[in-house]
Amino acid sequence: MRNGILVGGNWIIDQVKIIDAFPEEETLVTIYSEFISNGGSAYNILKGLVKLKADFPLSGLGLVGDDERGDYIINECSELGIDTQQIRKTLSAYTSYTDVMTVKSTGKRTFFHQRGANALLDIDHFDFSISNAKVFHLGYLLLLDKLDVLESSGLTRAARVLKRAKEAGFITSVDVVSENSDRFSSLIPPALKYIDYLFVNEFEASMITGIDTRVSGKLLVERCHIAANHILEKGVNEWVIVHFPAGAIAVNKNGKSVFQPSVKVPEELIVGTVGAGDAFAAGILMGIHEDQSIERCLILGVCTAAASLFAPTSSDGLLSSTQCLFLSKKYGYRADVWEGS
Repeated sequence: MRNGILVGGNWIIDQVKIIDAFPEEETLVTIYSEFISNGGSAYNILKGLVKLKADFPLSGLGLVGDDERGDYIINECSELGIDTQQIRKTLSAYTSYTDVMTVKSTGKRTFFHQRGANALLDIDHFDFSISNAKVFHLGYLLLLDKLDVLESSGLTRAARVLKRAKEAGFITSVDVVSENSDRFSSLIPPALKYIDYLFVNEFEASMITGIDTRVSGKLLVERCHIAANHILEKGVNEWVIVHFPAGAIAVNKNGKSVFQPSVKVPEELIVGTVGAGDAFAAGILMGIHEDQSIERCLILGVCTAAASLFAPTSSDGLLSSTQCLFLSKKYGYRADVWEGS
C-alpha cells in the first residue's frame, strides 16, 4: 500500500516585510516589521502538513544552493520529520529567495523573486523508484525554468515528470504560479492529461482558458465554473479546483460541481495573506491522502487557509486540522460570494 505525500518543486526562503504602503518609484515607505520564513510550494505545503499534524510520511524533492539558506531549509525539514533525501544541493546557483512586501492595512503582497537553484530543477532530479508515497504534488509550474521548457514532442519537461509519476502509481497534483505573461496557454495544457488534481486561482484559470473570471474587478463565480470546465476538457483526470478570496469551487468530468465559501475571518485579525494558497492546497492534499470526499477536502482547505491569515508568514498561523476546522464554527462562512469577492 502506498502511503505519504511527496512534494517537489520550489524551495524558497521568504523575507517578509510588513510596510505602510507600496511605494511609487523613488519614494520611501516604512517597514514596520520583518520575518524570515519558508516559501514556495514544496516548502510551504510540507510544513503546512506538519502543522496540520498529518500522521503519514512526508518527503521533499528539489534543489537548494550550497549556502546558508539551503542549510536552513534542509535543517528545518529534518527537524520537522520531513524526509530530505531528494532535496539536493547544487554549487551552480544560490538558494532561491523572495522579498515579500505586505501592506499592513490591506494584506496585499508584492513579490521580488530570485529564482536561484529552483531554475535548475530538471527531469533527472526526480527518482520515483525510491518513494512509496501515495500522492505526488508539483509546484509551481511557470516558476521552474528547466521544467517549463516545451519540447518538440509537444510536452513540457514538467509533463514528462508527471507522466513518470503516473506510471509509477502516484496520484498527481499540481499548482501554478500567478505570473503576468502569455505562457499559460502554451505551457500548462501539455501537462493536464497527467494531472489528477489541479489547483489554480481565478486569475490563473482565466489565463489558461482566456475566460474572464472578473469583470470590472468583480469576481464572477459562474465564470470560474466555466473556466474550470474548459480546463477539464483539456485533460485533468479528477478535479480542477479554483480558489479565490471568497471561497473555492471544484469540478470533475462527471459533471459534479462543489462550491465552498471561505471562512469569514474578522478583518482586524488578518495579519497577512502570504502562503494562503499553499495552506489551502495542504488541507486538500491531506484530505485526498485520507480518501475524504471532495466536499470534506474543500472544507479543510478553506479552514487551513483561514488559519494562515493569523500570521505574516506562510505557515506560522497554521494549527492542527481539528483546530483549523473549528475556525468555521467560530467565525462562520462568507455569505457574499455571489456578489463578488
